[in-house]
Amino acid sequence: MTPREDIRRSESQVELSGFGERYCRSWTPPSPVRAMVIVHGYAEHTGRYDEMAMYFAERNFVVRAYDQAGHGRTAGPRGHVDRFDRLVDDLDEFLKRLGRDYPGLPVALVGHSMGGLVVAATAAFRKPAVEQVVLSGASLQLGSKDYGWRQRLSLSVARILSLVAPRFPISMGLDSHGLSRDPEVIRRYEEDPLVKDRMSVRFASGLGQMIQTIRDAAGEIDRPIMILHGAEDPICAADGSRRFFAGLSSQIAAQSVLKIYPELRHEIFQETERQLIWQDMLRFIER
Repeated sequence: MTPREDIRRSESQVELSGFGERYCRSWTPPSPVRAMVIVHGYAEHTGRYDEMAMYFAERNFVVRAYDQAGHGRTAGPRGHVDRFDRLVDDLDEFLKRLGRDYPGLPVALVGHSMGGLVVAATAAFRKPAVEQVVLSGASLQLGSKDYGWRQRLSLSVARILSLVAPRFPISMGLDSHGLSRDPEVIRRYEEDPLVKDRMSVRFASGLGQMIQTIRDAAGEIDRPIMILHGAEDPICAADGSRRFFAGLSSQIAAQSVLKIYPELRHEIFQETERQLIWQDMLRFIER
């Protein structure tokens, strides 16, 4: 497909939950028929989703995304949020604003990694006006194999320190080679000045608590959901996605999809097979 030149890329600042402005990107076709909101993961930013956003914008989706608190070009301390629920507040308000801008346009809500956790919590507890939910490598369970113990140790330390030194920074020890099999993706990630593997202990503690909270909340999902995961993801174990899908109500499960991609790692939207995954998403959304 020849790249379209009529897609308008724009940047703005949006005030969401009263905690300062968020940096926002939009990809807008001349006559959108659907909308999509993309929620990025921990330590990254919306700029890494330009290719994906253009794929859907060229298929007449208006696509919007914002750098979450503590991330990317959003102002404020890096890797810190005063409470994890604020990320849910932000997304809930962002979706309401999109609905006001494009009333009646069906919305697909997409979240990757920690963004998938935020999306799952928003869908379960806030019931936003979206048509479908898509999770990619969602943080529904800590990592597998050697990576998991480092995550558990970091979160255990965070729970203790968050009460006395909430902004104390820790690293989650992200292994860039667990993101993708594509060396170019790894190189760009490691050289990206907006990628910061540092989070405050208050942020980390809230993340761990939300993972526990969402574990039993799948039955609250009331929209069709597509749950995607790389089988070789060492950062967020695919078993978390399997368990979440198994917890859906029978009515929602009948309208939903669980797909585990063999050999793929954490960032399935950054693997060489990414366009095949986007095609799977498009079929799910348009069916």
